[in-house]
Amino acid sequence: MDAVNRGEVPFVEPGLREVLERAVASGQLSAQTATPKADAYIVAVPTPFTDTHSADLSYIEAAAKNVAKVLEGGELIILESTSPPGATEFMRDVILRENPELDDSDLLVAHCPERVLPGKIMEEMITNDRIIGGLTREAAEAARDLYSAFCKGEFLLTDARTAEMAKLTENSFRDVNIAFANELSIISHKLGIDVWEVIELANHHPRVNILQPGPGVGGHCIAVDPWFIVDAAPEQANLIRTARQTNDAKPEWVLGRIEQAMEAAGDSPTVALLGLAFKANIDDLRESPALRIAEQLAQRAPNAEILAVEPHVGELPRSLQSFGNVSLTNLNQALEQADVLVLLVDHDVFKAVPSTQLGDATVIDTRGIWR
Repeated sequence: MDAVNRGEVPFVEPGLREVLERAVASGQLSAQTATPKADAYIVAVPTPFTDTHSADLSYIEAAAKNVAKVLEGGELIILESTSPPGATEFMRDVILRENPELDDSDLLVAHCPERVLPGKIMEEMITNDRIIGGLTREAAEAARDLYSAFCKGEFLLTDARTAEMAKLTENSFRDVNIAFANELSIISHKLGIDVWEVIELANHHPRVNILQPGPGVGGHCIAVDPWFIVDAAPEQANLIRTARQTNDAKPEWVLGRIEQAMEAAGDSPTVALLGLAFKANIDDLRESPALRIAEQLAQRAPNAEILAVEPHVGELPRSLQSFGNVSLTNLNQALEQADVLVLLVDHDVFKAVPSTQLGDATVIDTRGIWR
């Protein structure tokens, strides 16, 4: 809260800091812990999954309880968090339970999921089409009018459950296609085939567009949202579940390759892990398969020296600080010292390194930049 009121952002997002500074300086934006009275409320809270991969709606419930205390009737309440089908109705029910003086007719409740790409949020928040799902038509139209103040894309009005499912479908589609590429990479490795060449050749077909494999899938959307569909329809969501399991298993497969290379390198090898973020050119570590690989390797190989290279963070992630064999280092040092060099994230700074600079290290390239 204090950081926002100082105009500071806790993560890297091009253009966000400048906008935040202007909004705070002009008095148009302030952060506080108490819920004020307002005409419209946008609930944007975490929606993680539990150990059983069901949706944890406790953050939505807590926010709804706080909002309910100040409602008088006629306000617009928007759930922007990516949520399982029925979450918007759940939020409304919590509000009505907490504020019995209200009834359905007093509330305008809608679901408007964000559809932005980290690294391009400031652009896509304005230009992307927006799904608007209301519990009533009036609520959908009120939400559309609010977002039209800054959104230039098309507004797609529907009901709340359909809006919830549409957002989950977008990310599940990506997850299924990434799983195909990841499984293809495992098969190709077993057969001694360059998977990136296979994909490049196959994509010359006019109706084929295979995605690129990697060490897994991370982030707060693609790695999480498909589980909400599986939880909502467990007997029907077979393909979506299998894709999620395939992508979740990929870091373990990468770890197996690293451990094989370490055995060949000697008793106390130096392993450089290039990248900890969940995707290229950002500092976001949420659900990152690269970070998961680093954590597991540090635990399994206490005799190895692990050099973590993540140019977008200033200190070693907290989950790695308890291990005495991991240090955050720069790229040049990693290239000079590594016995095993593992490319986990295709940051631009790594892509700029020519393969001739890799030396004698055993290279495990999960992104195919040094083919």
